[in-house]
Amino acid sequence: MFAKRLLCAALSLGLLTAGLAATAPARAQGQLQLRIAEQFGVVYLLLNVAQDQKLIEKHGKAAGVDIKVEWLKLSGGSAINDALLSGSVDIAGAGVGPLLTIWDRTYGRQNVRGAASLGNFPYYLVSNNPKVKTIADFTDKDRIALPAVGVSVQSRVLQLASAKQWGDAQYNKLDKISVAVPHPDAAAAIINGGTEISAHFGNPPFQDQELAGNPKAHIVLNSYQVLGGPSSATVLYATEKFRKDNPKTYKAFLDALDEAAKFIAANPDKAADTYIRVSNAKIDRNLLLKIIKNPEVQFKIAPQNTYPLAEFMHRVGAIKNKPASVKDYFFDDAHINGGS
Repeated sequence: MFAKRLLCAALSLGLLTAGLAATAPARAQGQLQLRIAEQFGVVYLLLNVAQDQKLIEKHGKAAGVDIKVEWLKLSGGSAINDALLSGSVDIAGAGVGPLLTIWDRTYGRQNVRGAASLGNFPYYLVSNNPKVKTIADFTDKDRIALPAVGVSVQSRVLQLASAKQWGDAQYNKLDKISVAVPHPDAAAAIINGGTEISAHFGNPPFQDQELAGNPKAHIVLNSYQVLGGPSSATVLYATEKFRKDNPKTYKAFLDALDEAAKFIAANPDKAADTYIRVSNAKIDRNLLLKIIKNPEVQFKIAPQNTYPLAEFMHRVGAIKNKPASVKDYFFDDAHINGGS
C-alpha cells in the first residue's frame, strides 16, 4: 500500500515539474514569479500567514516589483530537494536534515543555502505500542512513519538519538523499520490503529492530535532532548543564483516572513484561524491554540541550534563537507547574525 502511494507521489511530482516548466514562460511581462514549496503542519504557519495576507506581494510592491507567488505542497525532503534542483520551485521548505543534504550535494555548484527558519518547534516521536517506552524497545515488528527515510529532519534526529544509544556505527539502526508516509496519513494510522505503523515522528499539529486522539499514544522521544534545547526544525532554502538574480524578490520574501512572525506572536487567535482557513485543516481550534501558545514554540526567522545536527551528519559521513558554523549553510543575511 505504501509503495503504491509513494509511486503515485513520484508520478505526481514528475507531472508537476513538467507542468511548471511548460507554464513558467507564460507569466505577465514585468511580473516576477516566486514559487514556494511547503509541506504539512503548523510549522508552516509563517507561510500560511504570508499567503493569506499577501505579505510577499505587499513588500514586493514597496520595493517596486510585482511578484506573482505560487504555493505548492509536496511531502518529504527528497521530493522538495528534487523540485528545487530541477528548477520547479524557487524556495523550498523542509527540515534542517534536507537542507544540510542539499547544501552538501550542491557545494561549489548551485550552492543551496538556508534563507530563514520557520521557528522553533519540538518534534515528538509518538507510539501507540504500549511496549515501546524508549527507542531501544522497537523491534522488527514495528514501523516508524516519517516524511522521508534517511533524509528528513525527523529521520536525522532519530539517527542522532540512535548514535547516542548504540554508538555512531549504528546511527542508522532504525532506518530499516522506518517508512516514508505523509504526516496526515501517519497521524490517522496512530490514532486509529490496526496498521503496521506503530510510531510516527511527526510535527505539530499531527503529533498533538495523536496524543489527544488515542489513549495508547505516548511520547517516546522529544527532538529538543536529542538536540540539547530549543531548535529550528523546519527551514526555507534556495539556490545562490536565485538569491543573486532576484535581490528585491528575495528581500521581500524575508521581510514578509518577519512580518508574519510578529503577527503570530501578537495575534495567536487570528493566526489559528488563518491556519485552519489556508490549510483547510480539520483540527480542534482549542488544540491548535494550545500549540501556537506553547512556550516551547517560538515563531522567528533566525535559525537556532541547528549546528549539532550538521556536526553529527558530517561525523557519520552523511555529508562530506563540514560546515564551520551556521553561516556556511545559511546565506549571510542580517537576520542570521546570532543564529546557531
